[in-house]
Amino acid sequence: PSLRTSAIGKLLRYSGEKAPTEKRFSPVDLLASQELAVGTARPDERNARLLAHESHMVVGALAMAIVIDNSGSMREKRDKVNKAAINLVKSSNPQDEVFIVNFNDEYYLDQDFTNDLNKMREALEKVDTRGGTALYDAVVASADHLKKNAKLEKRVLFVVTDGEDNESQETLEQAIRRLQEENGPTVYAIGLLGEEKQRRARKALQFIAEKTGGIAFFPKSLEEVDAISRTVAHDIRNQYTLGYKPTNPKTTGGYRTIKVDAKAKGYGKLTVRTKSGYYAGQDRAAAGSGPGATSPTPK
Repeated sequence: PSLRTSAIGKLLRYSGEKAPTEKRFSPVDLLASQELAVGTARPDERNARLLAHESHMVVGALAMAIVIDNSGSMREKRDKVNKAAINLVKSSNPQDEVFIVNFNDEYYLDQDFTNDLNKMREALEKVDTRGGTALYDAVVASADHLKKNAKLEKRVLFVVTDGEDNESQETLEQAIRRLQEENGPTVYAIGLLGEEKQRRARKALQFIAEKTGGIAFFPKSLEEVDAISRTVAHDIRNQYTLGYKPTNPKTTGGYRTIKVDAKAKGYGKLTVRTKSGYYAGQDRAAAGSGPGATSPTPK
């Protein structure tokens, strides 16, 4: 059978304005298959064949991990962050399946997949702000839980943190490698970092988001978090899933860089935000072991 790999991306047109955290782009609603070219960096896959019938807007339900920093420095921030997380779910499809992970120097699955808002609230209110920040371990474990247990194809990981990772056994590079396994999640991150510190934390969140086709936001105040969560919900619902057929079989393995070019009459330069690539045919065993290689467990 033919290998089918999907790249989830968003077609954007730059509006020239500035947003608090990134250049403001507006989605282009009209997307015809003949206006797209999909390929990889491999010489034999520069023009992989687009499967036109698999180009469609993401409007159905999805599986989402909400991963919230519960370290000591988050004590005064959790109330507004929790409300923003609930509003993200409210602004999304009511059939979405969501699980909640709280983390400090460890990570806990405080609510498994559900679409019950009351259960999500209860999980988010399990605030035990203490210890350090094992961000990479929590993100990898949550992605692993999505991969093993999500019933829905589209997968998103939403993470909020206020600090630099200082407890994980996974490195940033290992975490990116795990997130880029085939059919890995798109990561949206909010970094409550302040302007005066934690340059490495900012770069890490940007790197994680960009490599998975998501966005990292860095609000200047806690008051912006709720609006950002609604922006994320809107962004998720304004994407296209593009199916393409690589000329190289999955069994060859290796990393495959994805590049999507788009043109449309009546528009100038179009930018496509998508995953930067994936590891073909890789499973959990190939990605290494350790605490970050396991799904979060109930507290």
